[in-house]
Amino acid sequence: MYKVCKFGGSSLANAEEWKKVKAIVESDDDRHIVVVSAIGKANKKDDKVTDLLYLIYQHHKYHVDFLPLFEAVKEKYLTIKRELNLNVDIESEFEEIKERIEDDDISEEELVSRGEYFSAKLMADYLGFDFVDSKELINFDYAGKIVEPETLECIERAVSVHEYMVVPGFYGSYPNYKICLFSRGGSDVTGSYMAKGAEADLYENFTDVSGFYMADPRIVDNPRHIAQISYDELRVLSYMGASVLHEETILPLIDVEIPIRVLNTNQPDDQGTWVKKHVSGRKHLVTGISGKKGYLAFSFIREKRPDNKLTSLLQVLDIFREYRVPIENIPTSIDSFCVVVEKDEIEEKYYDIIADLKKVPGIVRIDEDENLALVAVVGDNMVRKVCAPAQIFKVFSDNDVNVRLIDQGIDEYSIIVGVSNADFGKAIRALYDSFAHQKVSE
Repeated sequence: MYKVCKFGGSSLANAEEWKKVKAIVESDDDRHIVVVSAIGKANKKDDKVTDLLYLIYQHHKYHVDFLPLFEAVKEKYLTIKRELNLNVDIESEFEEIKERIEDDDISEEELVSRGEYFSAKLMADYLGFDFVDSKELINFDYAGKIVEPETLECIERAVSVHEYMVVPGFYGSYPNYKICLFSRGGSDVTGSYMAKGAEADLYENFTDVSGFYMADPRIVDNPRHIAQISYDELRVLSYMGASVLHEETILPLIDVEIPIRVLNTNQPDDQGTWVKKHVSGRKHLVTGISGKKGYLAFSFIREKRPDNKLTSLLQVLDIFREYRVPIENIPTSIDSFCVVVEKDEIEEKYYDIIADLKKVPGIVRIDEDENLALVAVVGDNMVRKVCAPAQIFKVFSDNDVNVRLIDQGIDEYSIIVGVSNADFGKAIRALYDSFAHQKVSE
């Protein structure tokens, strides 16, 4: 069996965590490729290296002394090196990076990628594996989209040369060979492409939890563990706030059906969660419940003209496309429609977007609601039960939760409900109490 395993930032937070990683990798000779993130938080008061690197770039950009932050990042890696008695020379590379920052000779993306880069350099030395830079493997086009054929070819070539290797996650390169980053959490996606390119039998993703749970343990006490979940269910839950895996992790693996196993670095013998294309034998109606706060809903009231229904909607959507603002939901009615976006995605562009929206012909009023949270109820067994939406409405009615919008996907395995931010936690808990142990036949 050929395995690719990825370790997140929490699994690399200090030397003791690194020892756990080494024990895990060395316990199974089938673990040929190790993908690593940047160093994460050692405690609640600590900072992630990636966050510090973003701050370093901004400090220098706005002429603020970046050296204290830079030295803090450097010391994190040198501490790992000292405590594990490693030999790889990273000191000279840190000095070179500092000089490049001072000379304005490094992009933000390259600087931020150094977190994963140094983790991989040290981990390769620690495990006795070959270091292979993901800059040589993961190919992006100039729009930041993965060029899959070239990427898989590069990975296949690397596998033929390196029996055991460590690869930094989170980045690859543009056609001009400059660094390009994935979105945050993208080291998971690096692991997926490595698994696909290596034609692996299994992709293991090690983190600080023993897989997925039916609801966020920070909201629901002792939620039910999910032993198996389908690619499609995982994609919705991850996108809607279940942050164990990046939502794009499954995309490279769907057509080749390579399974993912999510495991706990601190408790590697736990069952974890299997992620597969098809899951059978489950009896529960709902697989998981997740959600996020902080959405903004724009409601557009149209002129009552037959020719205005399509044109106004298309023009509004085109404005959001031009500003590269992802749209989460589009409820519609005969004389109005609503566009739901994440507040963080629109914050810096808000006034420009509003100015353009007001120019759309046929729109007589624009209302805004910035107090919106979205909750997703997900389970491919819901297809077999016709009354799931009715049960959700009853749960909310019984718990005084006002439904602001509802959207059931045409595939019928996910229902997304809009509630107020204030009702978010109450909604999650009420849904969990109702669906946690409900079987398909009930």
